[in-house]
Amino acid sequence: MRLTKFTQACVLISDGDRSLLIDPTPMEPRAAELLADADAVLVTHGHRDHADPAMLASALGARPELRVWAPAGVVAEIRAALPGASRPDAAAGFGERLTVAAPGDEFEAGGFSVRTFGGKHAEIHPELDTGENVTYLVDGRIYHPGDSFDEPGVPVEVLLLPTSGPWHSTGGAMEFARAVAPTRAIQIHEIFASEVGQNSMVQRIAGAANVQLELLANGESTDL
Repeated sequence: MRLTKFTQACVLISDGDRSLLIDPTPMEPRAAELLADADAVLVTHGHRDHADPAMLASALGARPELRVWAPAGVVAEIRAALPGASRPDAAAGFGERLTVAAPGDEFEAGGFSVRTFGGKHAEIHPELDTGENVTYLVDGRIYHPGDSFDEPGVPVEVLLLPTSGPWHSTGGAMEFARAVAPTRAIQIHEIFASEVGQNSMVQRIAGAANVQLELLANGESTDL
C-alpha cells in the first residue's frame, strides 16, 4: 500500500489497482488530475482547503464510475452543483455514487474498507459554527481526522496528524498523538506553519507520543 501527500490534508491511498482520494482541495494544482484517476473520494468537511463541491460535482458528471462520500452538508452542496441540478430528478441519476458519510458508518470505497468516526469540526471560536467533520479509518490502518483531534477509540497504525490551522493547538496535537498511539505519524494540514514550526512539531510529537512525525513534501509518497 502506498500513501501520497498533496496540498494540506489531501492524500491518495493506492494499492495495485485500488485508489482512494481524501480531501481533494482545489488549492492542489493537480486536483482535477487526481479526481480523474481515483476510484473513490472521501471528504471530511466542506472547507475550501479540503474540498470544493463544484469540482466534485464536475468529476461525478464526467466519470460515471466515480463514487464520493461526504458529510450531509457537503453532499447537499455537491447535489446543488450537479449538471442539470435545477431539475427535480437531477440528483436521482447519481444514486449511490454520492453518499452521506456519518459517524458509525462502515462501507467499502475504492476497494478499501472504511469506518467513520468524529462528527464535529474542532472549535475555532465559540461564536463560529464550524459544522460537520467526519473522520475516516481506512483498511483498519490509516486514520484521517480532518479538522479535529477526535480519537477513533480503536488501534491505528498510521495517523495523519494535522500540525497547523486556526483551530489547531500544539498541546492538542501532542495529546491526540499520545492517545491514538500510532506506529507511524505523517503530517497533514501544515500550510499554516513555517518550516521552523513544522520541525518544531516533529520534536513535540516525538516527546509526547514517542513516534517520529514524518514530513512529506507535496507529491511525495511513502510505502505503508
